[in-house]
Amino acid sequence: MHSDAHSGMKFLDRAKIYVKAGDGGNGCVSFRREKYVEFGGPNGGDGGRGGDVIAEAADNLNTLIDYRYRQHFKAKRGGGGAGSNRSGAAAEPVVLRVPIGTQIFDEQECDLIADLTQAGERVLLAKGGIGGRGNARFKGSVHQAPRYAQTGQPGEEQWLWLRLKLIADIGLIGLPNAGKSTLLAAISQAHPKIADYPFTTLHPHLGVVYHDEDALVMADLPGLIAGASHGVGLGHRFLGHVERCAVLLHLIDGTRDDIEQAYDTVQNELASYGASLLDKPQIVALNKIDAVDPLAIEDRRALLAQRCGMVHLLSGVSGSGLTEVIAAATMMARQQKKSLEENLKVTAWAP
Repeated sequence: MHSDAHSGMKFLDRAKIYVKAGDGGNGCVSFRREKYVEFGGPNGGDGGRGGDVIAEAADNLNTLIDYRYRQHFKAKRGGGGAGSNRSGAAAEPVVLRVPIGTQIFDEQECDLIADLTQAGERVLLAKGGIGGRGNARFKGSVHQAPRYAQTGQPGEEQWLWLRLKLIADIGLIGLPNAGKSTLLAAISQAHPKIADYPFTTLHPHLGVVYHDEDALVMADLPGLIAGASHGVGLGHRFLGHVERCAVLLHLIDGTRDDIEQAYDTVQNELASYGASLLDKPQIVALNKIDAVDPLAIEDRRALLAQRCGMVHLLSGVSGSGLTEVIAAATMMARQQKKSLEENLKVTAWAP
């Protein structure tokens, strides 16, 4: 296991949000209405508490993409007090669902406010204001009939940063010019709600692939080059990223004459790096089929299939075969993650 292996596949995803808790409801000025009594005693009730804003870690989310499209979150104010000593209702909290692993920082991104690591874990981001007291509360020996009540207190508000280390579910591998970025762009066009995440480390491009209910993160990892496992070029830093992917999507340029060699080069790199990268489920796809004669493509597919079994055909340019490949990768990633979680549970329970 290489020392930098675990820095792998963690791309920083950030979103800035504004949270405002609800103000407290106002207290009420009211008096009992009784026959023959000009002013009955005060009976104005208290205002209700304003709604809190809370963040909760949810295990079916993978990215902060939703917070790119919506930035402001405000809770409602508490209900006002009423006569007959009726208190106003407290307002419901607003709950922001964020992926497990989300860190919440202050506006300057200096202070870590929370680190949500477990499903269902919650943190209060902004506290609702306390409701004002009604005039019934102010009755004393001096003031038998107070004509004032308190207004509710304002709810807390602040700007915050959400930060998540994204872990890619599907890693795109292949030699340079295999057409990985074109494929990613094609997926992005298929789903307008895609985030193009710019990153600092190695500049891998990420897309969010939507399939059924899932939103999976696909990473276009920088091209593998012969010798990467021996530290040539991006080498180890790159391969470290691959370790965290559930599934590898191996793209091969269908216009090449040496398809098997291209396949072997990448497999050898994975093998010599170790860390059981070769054991990862792989989907192999011949890309750029729009640029090659259909008969030649079939020959190449048959040749490659002898090496690795199932070979998909696709074109990132025309979009042909894209749906099938995404469906296969998504299904495989889902199974992998499930079996991984089950294994973790088993080891966690082991005495």
